[in-house]
Amino acid sequence: MKKLNVGIIGCGSIARLRHIPEYAVNPNVGNITFCDYKIERAEKFASSYGSRAYVTHKELLLHEKPDIVSICTPLASHANIAVDSANSGAHVLCEKPIASSEVDAIAMIEAAKRNNVLLMIGHNQRFFPWHIKAKEIIKEGRLGKPLSFRSMFSHSGPEHWSADGINSWFFDKSQAMAGVVADLGIHKVDIIRWLLEDDVAEVGATMQTLCKTNTELDDNAVIMLRMKNGAIGVVEVSWTFPNGEKNTTEIIFERGIMKIDDYLTENVIVEFSNGTIEKYSFKQQTIGKRVQINSMVIDNFVNSVLNQTKPLISGEEGLKALEIILAAISSNEEKKLSLFK
Repeated sequence: MKKLNVGIIGCGSIARLRHIPEYAVNPNVGNITFCDYKIERAEKFASSYGSRAYVTHKELLLHEKPDIVSICTPLASHANIAVDSANSGAHVLCEKPIASSEVDAIAMIEAAKRNNVLLMIGHNQRFFPWHIKAKEIIKEGRLGKPLSFRSMFSHSGPEHWSADGINSWFFDKSQAMAGVVADLGIHKVDIIRWLLEDDVAEVGATMQTLCKTNTELDDNAVIMLRMKNGAIGVVEVSWTFPNGEKNTTEIIFERGIMKIDDYLTENVIVEFSNGTIEKYSFKQQTIGKRVQINSMVIDNFVNSVLNQTKPLISGEEGLKALEIILAAISSNEEKKLSLFK
């Protein structure tokens, strides 16, 4: 079987921690080439993997003609790179959010369809084994109808892990669109939609810059959601959490409560109203101070390309999550609810 050649566009932290090492160990991946506007970053990885480095994505596409492109660049550049990559015949894996506007996201989706290539958005939390188990339990129906939920995702901010530290693009509105609501909020609205298999009917939000002095973008946000099937809940996200990370979801059902926590020994706890309690634990790997697992995003996308099957998180799914975040931003700016048709 022919091995797939990969182009990594953007060689910052998400590429270093996720995309590059996971492509490198995938047996179906061949040559990996690198691109970054800071050429020294790309050259460092190219030297390690015995390949080539480029300063622009167009050069990489022209000279390497990769089968797959991973887009790990600032948000504002996603659409341009994705459309150029699709037009070159490459399948596209793009970090979340899909784009900074609905127009750009639709252009990415249409370019992939027009060129008969796959487009996947890296909402990695759908691959967490505890989320997969939680969804399995919900689908069994033993808990009944979901009534309300609260989901939280917080850490101390991009300056502590981004390749550019305090000068990270995450703090620049022209590149990032929004702050924590786009960085972490996009994860949580996506996972709520996916777990409940339900779309959003109404969005309200409040966002503030409470702590970060190097940006005008939000570092804390609360998003209120009403789902089409009736469940209501809140998503809370923060870049000012003082102690590591917190990533939790609690859902109240007709016949019990489900608690999901990335960092507890028991990642899923289900407390039924009849007194029965079920607990599920999943093996985790610690790297440094952070708990890490293989994201499964790269493996899933490579398999989709090889088998020409729809990836788990299509461009359309990425667009739906983006629409909720854009509605939240609009709600905050206009101080009123955003309604979906």
